[in-house]
Amino acid sequence: MTIHNIEIAAKFNQIADLLEIQGENPFRIRAYRNAARELESLPQEITDMIQQGVDLTTLPTIGDDLAKKIEVMVKTGEIPYLKKLETQVPLVLSELLKVEGLGPKRVKTLFQKLNVQNADDLRKVIESGKLRTIKGFGEKLEQKISAGMLHVQEYSKRTRLSDAFPIVESFIKYFKKLKEVKQVECAGSFRRRRETVGDLDILISSNQAEKIITHFVNYEEVDEILSQGDTRSSVRLHSGIQVDLRVVDEASYGAALLYFTGSKAHNIAIRKMAVKMRLKINEYGIYRGEEQLAGKTEKDVYKQIGLAYIEPEMREDRGEIVLAQKNELPKLITLNDIKGDLHCHTTASDGDASIEQMVEKAQALNYEYIALTEHSKSLTIAHGLDEKRLLQQLELIDKLNAKLKKFVILKSMEVDILEDGTLDLSEDVLKQLDLTVCAVHSKFNLSERKQTERILRAMDNPYFNIFAHPTGRLINKRQPYAIDLDKIMQAAKERGCVLELNAQPERMELDDVHCLQAKNRGVKIVISTDSHSTSQLDNMKFGVFQARRGWLEAKDVINTHSLKELQRLLKRD
Repeated sequence: MTIHNIEIAAKFNQIADLLEIQGENPFRIRAYRNAARELESLPQEITDMIQQGVDLTTLPTIGDDLAKKIEVMVKTGEIPYLKKLETQVPLVLSELLKVEGLGPKRVKTLFQKLNVQNADDLRKVIESGKLRTIKGFGEKLEQKISAGMLHVQEYSKRTRLSDAFPIVESFIKYFKKLKEVKQVECAGSFRRRRETVGDLDILISSNQAEKIITHFVNYEEVDEILSQGDTRSSVRLHSGIQVDLRVVDEASYGAALLYFTGSKAHNIAIRKMAVKMRLKINEYGIYRGEEQLAGKTEKDVYKQIGLAYIEPEMREDRGEIVLAQKNELPKLITLNDIKGDLHCHTTASDGDASIEQMVEKAQALNYEYIALTEHSKSLTIAHGLDEKRLLQQLELIDKLNAKLKKFVILKSMEVDILEDGTLDLSEDVLKQLDLTVCAVHSKFNLSERKQTERILRAMDNPYFNIFAHPTGRLINKRQPYAIDLDKIMQAAKERGCVLELNAQPERMELDDVHCLQAKNRGVKIVISTDSHSTSQLDNMKFGVFQARRGWLEAKDVINTHSLKELQRLLKRD
């Protein structure tokens, strides 16, 4: 059975959770967290690397001990050390750490004082009023925990896009081994590149449906067969994800792909158009009476109702159909448009790769520039650079730039926005940087008014360039902090500031709706990876996916431009 990177990462995070609840050494805990993060961002499956004889200790953050644990899990599906920890602390407690407002100490307290081990136990003690009787658990915290539980309940039904990718790729590879498979693709919200997906919808064109279905249910990762018919089947994988398979004739593949890609709202809108033309659209094709007019390709189906082809990411019924009628659809940004990354960390602060390694990887991606944005050393970012160390790094960058050809390292910093709206670097240092990436890392619980005013005051600083991960949300983990993005966008437009679309798979924000809002306002966007290792530079694709969902074109994104044009765009009036 194939063990995916995300499954190993999940085990490492569980180990870190249990160690944290036990109050173990923070450096040890961080080692597991960093390893999990590295595994999640690896472009290659760790199982394949082991089969190829790759020394796992050559990967950043993976030492001998962790490499051995990975190899054992790939072989057995389990990590004995995790089993040992479970005898000391119930593993289910790690699930409580997903609830906003509950940290390791509070989870441990609830377990020791009230024997709370899971969400049901927690719900009962809240309803009984026992929670607020525990020292440190007041009414406000109780409300926060209750809201956090609802959030967990909602997101637990969906999988992050990045986590779905290796699973889909394995399925596609598995099916392509069959000569009877003519076309195969994963439709649904995955194809529309939503930041989270529910069930996976695999669509195949073939005239040998029975053989395809049998091949499907015999896949090694299948845990349970939910249904099995002549042309469709559903299974649940060991990872818990449900996968639905449809097999159709080649003549209907395009219509089926359109139908099962969705969205539901988009499909309803185009069906209504067809009805007005006395036509019928379904998963088998577009018809006039019994005559199939089209169905082999999506483009043919759209053409029959007078529409230009609409990219999957845009199919949400947000006005794309009107633009398709006028042939005025935007030319969506692609990964090939990106010329550099403006948010990266190295070993100088909390990254896992040296400057030279990050540069080498960026050059391999055919970038023209990269910005090194170590954290500033505030009270909230203890591992950041103080001004003395930053100046030393700037000198090093100058020396490296003198040796580089057709590539530039931009001098930058991820500057902490303090509670009063000031930036955590002096003006003397700020003016020596090529650009700043400014972010909120603390006081997420401020009111919307105070949080917004905090950002606006920071934007007043003439050295403020990019507002990083603007809402602070973590997909399936942490909700956005309260902020008036409408006011922020207006201020960014007036001051010449740029908003970041952070491509980290757990962030992917600004989200699609706000990207479109920024585009319509004329506010510039930068897509950056916020990388902490060389492998994470490959996460740029997730930012591009979100940008495409937000209708962004290359002209809307500043790091699609040459260095000279980028510098012009960053210059504030």
